[in-house]
Order: sequence, then C-alpha cells, then structure tokens
Amino acid sequence: MTVDSRPTRPSHLKSIDWEAFRVQHPNAHLLQTAAWGELKSAFGWSVERSVAGETGAQILLRRIPIGMTFAYIAKGPVGEKWDDLWPEVDTVCRRKHAIFLKVEPDQWADPAGMDHPPRGFRPSPHSIQPPRTLLVDLRGDVEAILGRMKQKTRYNIKLAQKKGVTVRPTADPEVFYRLMLVTGGRDQFGVHSLVYYQRAYELFHRFPCDTHPSCELLLAEFEGEPLAALMVFSQGVRAWYLYGASSNEHRDRMPTYLLQWEAMRWARDRGCTEYDLWGVPDADENTLETEFAHRSDGLWGVYRNKRGFGGKLCRAAGPWDRVYSPLAYRFYSWWVSRRTLLYG
Repeated sequence: MTVDSRPTRPSHLKSIDWEAFRVQHPNAHLLQTAAWGELKSAFGWSVERSVAGETGAQILLRRIPIGMTFAYIAKGPVGEKWDDLWPEVDTVCRRKHAIFLKVEPDQWADPAGMDHPPRGFRPSPHSIQPPRTLLVDLRGDVEAILGRMKQKTRYNIKLAQKKGVTVRPTADPEVFYRLMLVTGGRDQFGVHSLVYYQRAYELFHRFPCDTHPSCELLLAEFEGEPLAALMVFSQGVRAWYLYGASSNEHRDRMPTYLLQWEAMRWARDRGCTEYDLWGVPDADENTLETEFAHRSDGLWGVYRNKRGFGGKLCRAAGPWDRVYSPLAYRFYSWWVSRRTLLYG
C-alpha cells in the first residue's frame, strides 16, 4: 500500500507504510518512528498507526496488571492538524478497549504556564517519559560547542584523553549490558534485558540513510578494559542519549565525559543541531543547582554529570489524558497513586 497524504479515512499502517508517511516529516520524534514501534511491540506493547490528511500517530497499547488497557502516543502526533486525527485515534482506542489515551506531545511547555490540553483531553498527573531534559546546542564549530560547556566539564574531557581513555564504536550490546547491570546496581534503577538492547541496536543501526533514524553504540576503554558505554540515536536534526552505563573502575579517568563528547561529535557529523540528554529531575533550574550536590536519588545522580555540557533546561508539554471509561480511569488513577506511595 502506498501512503496517500490526503486520505479521508484512518490508515492502520504496517511499519513500511508508516515510514513512507513519516519521512514526509523528517524531524518527527524518534519515538514516532516505525523502528521504535517495532522495538516496543517485541516487549509487551502492541502498535497501531493512523493517518488523517497530513497528520498521523503511532499509538502504543498495553495491558496493565489490573486487567485494563491503555493507549499511548509518545512524542506525537506527527503533523499539525491534530483535530483531524482524533476521531481516527478514538476509533483505534475503542476497538482495542482502551480505558484512556495518554499523549505526551513533541512540544515544549509554555514558560508562562499557559499550556492547555487539546479539546477532549485533561492534564494528567502521570508521565511516562522524563518531563525535563537538557538540550545541547550542536551548532557552530567544535570550539564553540566546547565553549558553551562548564569549565570543569571541558577539563574532564581533556583529562580523560590525557589519562588514556579512548572511545570507539562497538557492535557488541553484551558489553553494554554488562555495564548496565553494574550501573543499575550502583544507582538503583531498573535495567532492560540484554535482548532489549540487542533489538534496539539492530533496529536503529541498520538504517544507513539520513532520512531514517540511526544509532551508534559507543564504548569508552582504558587499555582495552570497558569503562563506559552509551547508545546514541539520531533522527532528522536531533539526537538523543537514551541509554548509558559505566563501570566502577577507573572513574577518576572521567570516561563518561569523553564518551558524551564523542556522542555529540557523532551526532554533529550526521547533521544534528541538537543533542537531547534525555532526563533530569523535574525541578526548576534554581532547585536543581541548589540540591544536586547533596542528592543522588532518581535522576539527581545523572544530573551532576549532565549539567556541565551546556544544555538548556526544557520541560515538555503535557501529559494529557483522553478518557473513554471514566469509572475505570478513576480506579486506574487510584491504583497508580497507591503504587507511587508504596514504591515511589
């Protein structure tokens, strides 16, 4: 099937057809690519895709433990005429018996707090992706990018080089996974399975064309010993640091700083002008700078490292919920709040 940019009915698209539509929007978010949908569909989600006119959305659906289903549009929809799309999305959600649809749009929040959800949505207290991030500007030459960083970060990059740390691409997700296990144990966060990271690498690394998403797995070493690794993704003019890990050895050699710098250089070489460090604590800049020195819980531990790369603090718009079953939605909201109280 060839995707028409002017259909009048929903198009429930296979991956190849969705990509034919999505490449008409080359700067669409990574999480709206077919490769991301394929990745999530291999690990507990189902995927539906709809197009109405020049707007479309990749919708993820998942069963939750209380016997319900919810739908999720991550960093979408793609395109601008969202009102044309919602009836088609509603059809998908109702057909799949979703109690609600969560949308986390690919938009930044209004600094003045004037954001409003689309008609038929309500603000949601629960987000899936980290609401705040740091965006590093990759425009200009190498010296200009380094010049926007904090002096200590530039020093640590040079120190890593001086102390013999090297960074190279690797095609071995198993090395990355072993480092992730160390990091997860040290910093107390969940780690995906080895198969998950292998699949992510295979899906995104295989694309050689600039119109498709891509990724690289970078490994920092000292005398052949793996010290840190990260998986960097690019799509259009943007790049994202989604997964990273480090060992407990030779941390004084500052391998993670050189690793991030090389990931930024990789992204810049692909034509990216923005590098998303993907996730810092959901607090304003004054609070972040006041508290990071004595906090290490949650995303506070990574903020200490990320803050020095000269990124701009941004907060995403949303999340917004569109409710199809009010009673079930109230029960779900209660269940989520209980989980937050018990395990948060």
